[in-house]
Amino acid sequence: MEATTLKTTPSMTVSRFRCDAGPDDTPFAEYRTGHSLAYVREGSFGCHCRAGFFELVAGSVLVGHPGDEYTCTHEHVSGDECLSFFIGEDLVEALGGRREVWRVGATPPLPELMVLGELAQTAADGNSDLGIDEIGQIFAGRFVEVVSGKARKQVAPTARDRRRAVETALWIDENSGEDIDLDDAARQAGLSPFHFLRLFSNVLGVTPHQYLVRSRLRHAARLLSDDDIAVTDIAYDVGFGDLSNFVRTFHRAAGVSPTKFRQASRGMRKIFQEQLALN
Repeated sequence: MEATTLKTTPSMTVSRFRCDAGPDDTPFAEYRTGHSLAYVREGSFGCHCRAGFFELVAGSVLVGHPGDEYTCTHEHVSGDECLSFFIGEDLVEALGGRREVWRVGATPPLPELMVLGELAQTAADGNSDLGIDEIGQIFAGRFVEVVSGKARKQVAPTARDRRRAVETALWIDENSGEDIDLDDAARQAGLSPFHFLRLFSNVLGVTPHQYLVRSRLRHAARLLSDDDIAVTDIAYDVGFGDLSNFVRTFHRAAGVSPTKFRQASRGMRKIFQEQLALN
């Protein structure tokens, strides 16, 4: 079993698991110390747990409950890959719903969860401006809604809520060069990450991480237009962890590379004229 931790916050840890076990391998048991949701991205495996025996395929979700034992088998095919969300007790409480939903053992491939699971993988691959911890919270919330059969009611934000969202957005923008995650922003607003994510998105129409990435892009565009700083230095100055991620994200937003954008800002209008012609 190969495990890679992608993101760790006080409320959630996101990990990728790859298993190459096959029909000739001995089934192995795992114990859960907390709540978890493992989205199956590839392959298949069977699982014995308190709730019964389940055959899981791509799109299924294995639901972990504290204290339970899970014995996994690979009777039919070799290998699987899962994107797993280990959920803190505070977040479980904030999600609400009946406690029984965490004892279902597994869910079949459900469209409401599959699309979010693949979105989370897109974020894990660095191809989305959504934070993987944000998608993890959305995924967990949707799981509770689907399994309990009860959609969460939308509540109109109060004036105080709107003020909180705006003030936190200003704080994110001011500190966008730093390593900020959902928990940091929620702490600034004085709310739990789960409630802050919903409030911020409801008031401003983007998630906190989307706003953070777009603030970084805005600062980068300004530096590319005004200064002769090296593109690599700009990437790190505005908060991107590596140059390739910056170039990819900037190109997705602007339609041209940072270097081409800089050239356009220096008067090479033909670059954007070509883009308009292509579109």
